[in-house]
Amino acid sequence: MYNWGLAESQREYKRTGRRPRHSDLKRRLVGLKQGEAPWLYEVSAHIGQQALVDLERAFDRFFKGMKSEGPKSGFPRFKRKGERDSARLYEFRVYERHVQLPNIGRIRLKERTVKLQGRAVAATVRRRADRWFVSLTVEREREIVPVRRVVRPPDIVGVDLGLARAAVIHDGSAARIVEPRRALRQNLARLQRLDRQLARKQKGSRNREKAKLRRARLHYRVSCQRQDYLHKLSSSLAKTKSVIVLEDLHVRGIQRNRQLALSISDAGLGELRRQLSYKSEWYGSTLVIADRRFPSTQLCSGCGCLSERMKGMHGLKQRKYQCGACGQSFDRDVNAAINLRAYGLHELGIVPLPEDFREVKPVGEEGSGASTIGAKPSSLKQEASGSRRARPNTQKRAERLASAGFTSGI
Repeated sequence: MYNWGLAESQREYKRTGRRPRHSDLKRRLVGLKQGEAPWLYEVSAHIGQQALVDLERAFDRFFKGMKSEGPKSGFPRFKRKGERDSARLYEFRVYERHVQLPNIGRIRLKERTVKLQGRAVAATVRRRADRWFVSLTVEREREIVPVRRVVRPPDIVGVDLGLARAAVIHDGSAARIVEPRRALRQNLARLQRLDRQLARKQKGSRNREKAKLRRARLHYRVSCQRQDYLHKLSSSLAKTKSVIVLEDLHVRGIQRNRQLALSISDAGLGELRRQLSYKSEWYGSTLVIADRRFPSTQLCSGCGCLSERMKGMHGLKQRKYQCGACGQSFDRDVNAAINLRAYGLHELGIVPLPEDFREVKPVGEEGSGASTIGAKPSSLKQEASGSRRARPNTQKRAERLASAGFTSGI
């Protein structure tokens, strides 16, 4: 139904220059059932209607992105059969170990539904490899968790995300290194072997369908391993920390680099930020997103000076940060995590810092060994993506943060 609605919209636009409204497509769908496709009555009417609702939302996202009223989204595309198959239903019944779907009947569930509190309003059936899942949307009142207060300095952490290390978490006194899961890397050889086996099968044969299913099972397993890892990491941060500071990475831009694309996709950096955004609301923590132009990797956490050697693709090879002004040496990722934590302190207004927080000297203070910022900083992650856009406000922002006492030996 989604593909039919998209094809009707394209034909209507070519003929009249206007796209049909959602109500017009619903009327045409009824005529299609009565004429050319009577077999559509064999499934629930909600499936076709919700497919048209999804199409309307896809068009809305596309036009809002063009008008700069929301995130950019591409033009709706046709869906392929067998990929991300799903259907949304509204007429169903939920039992302790079963769910009853229209025209399908009663189906036994793997999990018990006793833990569901509230009224089930929708059921989405989807297929992953050779497994079927039903997701129940439940309407209930959720208690609003108050924002957790900052009691001790370790309650505020800066988190630097990367590839060699999944995350470096600094709480002001020590750094904790989280090793990456690399679920795709560990299964890459097996996946390539399954791809070769699939390529040798004749199209339309049963052996080809079996090979596709074996590959889909492996993709599903990799996805589950990655999701399990990211959920554990995001939950531990949201439940134990009051303030979490992340950097705003341009993940799609970095993926344009062919040397980093697979590792970036395997790390799931965007998914980790998405999980932290809603889990921080669940558990009362505060998520601070550092500005994309903030030079967390290039800024010295000791004196606040910028290093030209940490820029661009060449800077990715530098695992040690050696400051030419104060002479201090830091681990690259630990230095970035300290800077991100200090950024969060500044954004939350904890500047000047309380006595139990304050362990630094302002940039430019006499005897501090700091020099004036003379280089135009830029984000290392942005440079790795190959972006060459000018960043006129970066230097002013760095100087403003420096003048406010934004240095960190915290």
